[in-house]
Amino acid sequence: MESSAGLTGTADLKPPATNVGAIGWLKKNLFNSPFNSFLTLFILYCLYKTLPPFLQWTFLNSVWYTDGAQCKLAEGACWSVVSRNFRFILFGFYPYEQQWRPAVAIILLIGFLLYTRERRHWNRRLMIAWPIGLAVMGLLLYGGFFGLPMVETTKWSGIILTLLLSIFGLTAAYPLGVVLALGRQSKLPAIRTLSVIYIELIRGVPLISLLFMASVMFPLFLPEGITIDKIIRAQVAIILFTAAYIAEVVRGGLQAIARGQYEAAESLGLDYYLKMRLIILPQALKIVIPPTVSILISAFKDTSLVVIIGLFDLLKTTQVTLSNPEWTGFSAEAYLFISLIYFAGCFSMSNFSRRLENELRT
Repeated sequence: MESSAGLTGTADLKPPATNVGAIGWLKKNLFNSPFNSFLTLFILYCLYKTLPPFLQWTFLNSVWYTDGAQCKLAEGACWSVVSRNFRFILFGFYPYEQQWRPAVAIILLIGFLLYTRERRHWNRRLMIAWPIGLAVMGLLLYGGFFGLPMVETTKWSGIILTLLLSIFGLTAAYPLGVVLALGRQSKLPAIRTLSVIYIELIRGVPLISLLFMASVMFPLFLPEGITIDKIIRAQVAIILFTAAYIAEVVRGGLQAIARGQYEAAESLGLDYYLKMRLIILPQALKIVIPPTVSILISAFKDTSLVVIIGLFDLLKTTQVTLSNPEWTGFSAEAYLFISLIYFAGCFSMSNFSRRLENELRT
């Protein structure tokens, strides 16, 4: 009886308070070993030394809508370099009175992207709506109809050029990369050889060299009197470059598919097109979602390299703003602002990829 009572009392004992709740979580994750305890305390000390001064510089002592002279007297950040030049940083040399047009185009683009995030909206109507929507945005920017004045592409700058190069580039590079991956896996020697040569040649040179070739060398090979828009040349270079990297990622996904999947599709009498579209590619593309999104994020950031060929993207319009003597010395604030824009784009793609992985997990 005493032994039974003792066992019952032992079973009713609760774990110590230091092993549950917030204290238990801290002990398990931050102070579970001497080394981790040291790292936790060291990081807390670094935050104590850096975070309060940063917050004071960013918010408490900052100025938000003043001229450059008053900014030089301020002890904190000069966010006026952004607020006073907001429209030029975003829209660049697009005519001031017509800047509502790129603003509407950006709103339409963001609306399309938000609508496309939901997999239940993926259908044929959406596939038709995207090209129509992009065409409407392009016509809205270019003008020349319904009383809208025409705006040459040389004046397209700022965030609209960044989004144009990235969205069109990523949209066109992905299917091209899939085709190249299939070509490299092809049993036809000619197609396989051409795909290998293209992929290895493009991956063997940096994007900057392709941009220089598209901007400087390519026009030399055109007949006299024929020119191709500079933005289109840069767009093609970005598409070709990104597609080569996507092709190698997709090829890895194709190699990861078990041979039995191919044999099962062939046993059903499916031809090559149906076998790839219904059986192989859906599995391969699902496997390579993380590395594919990494390449797309890198391509989105690499669009800033077009500044070297004289295109005024978001980074270039910011640099032009900082070249004004009134705003010289406030580059930290300006670059922090555009870094937040790039972070929002990259984080959105990364978050969408994680969500898509979870939905496709079976």
